[in-house]
Amino acid sequence: MLKFFQKLGAGLKKTSDKISDGIKDIVTKRKVDGSLLDELEELLIASDLGVKTSSDIIASFSKEKFDKQVSPQEVKEALAQKITDILLPLEAEFETGSHKPYVVLMAGVNGAGKTTTIGKLGAKLKAKGKQVSFVAADTFRAAAVEQLEAWGVKIGARVYKGAPGCDAAGLCYEALTTAVKGGDDVVFIDTAGRLQNKTGLMDELSKIVRVIKKVIPDAPHLTLLTLDATTGQNAVAQVGVFKQIIDVNGLVITKLDGSSKGGILAAIAGDNPTSVYFVGVGEQIDDLDVFNAADYAKNLVGL
Repeated sequence: MLKFFQKLGAGLKKTSDKISDGIKDIVTKRKVDGSLLDELEELLIASDLGVKTSSDIIASFSKEKFDKQVSPQEVKEALAQKITDILLPLEAEFETGSHKPYVVLMAGVNGAGKTTTIGKLGAKLKAKGKQVSFVAADTFRAAAVEQLEAWGVKIGARVYKGAPGCDAAGLCYEALTTAVKGGDDVVFIDTAGRLQNKTGLMDELSKIVRVIKKVIPDAPHLTLLTLDATTGQNAVAQVGVFKQIIDVNGLVITKLDGSSKGGILAAIAGDNPTSVYFVGVGEQIDDLDVFNAADYAKNLVGL
């Protein structure tokens, strides 16, 4: 079975090939000068590391390597270290602590992988002996409710759902009240992500948070935003939008395996630094793992 580091490498291959090949083309038998630095910066921006992050990386690289002869390998190692330094403060550990139930509010646009992420995280917690439950609060999407129910059956988690189109906040109130009485350890709340109606979404999510606090005053204990890596810079914009609506504590980056925009994590670090809890590279339960900055940086540049 492949280790996650290898899966991450395979998932980021489109991006790492682009960066690695670009470095070879740029660096061959050249000293580091202004022209080379400009080309490297353009390469990083084209790989979706973002303008600010790319500029910061190149500025730091220039201080160390300007007017020196470098090999493609040295450039990759230097860039990987710079990217690691930027991302290291964003590493975050998922710990439920003494809270019971520990309430996780999952946000993100429809199609980003929220429901699948909930299922995968639930499976990891079930494997640790936790009693896990899901709340199907994306009540207007029958497919989302059905998908969550399927995950519930698959991993043995209780799923709280209401009638189609029911009030999501009311469902959360009932679900959490039952979860408290039932002794659930962790409750994941799946939510809608219809950004085309931002005002309606803002009202709904704000109401859900208010209702959660009526049942458990210090909840939600963690609010995770799920982002689809294939959307590139749009994912960076989504962080800002959702932070206007709710208190986003951390990120889950999905679909790194389907994108040549794998640098998006670095772009987010530059534009809107937010803790990163998990990254995903596939559909299987074990294709989601904790975020490790050094592993990500090395795989990103093809080391």
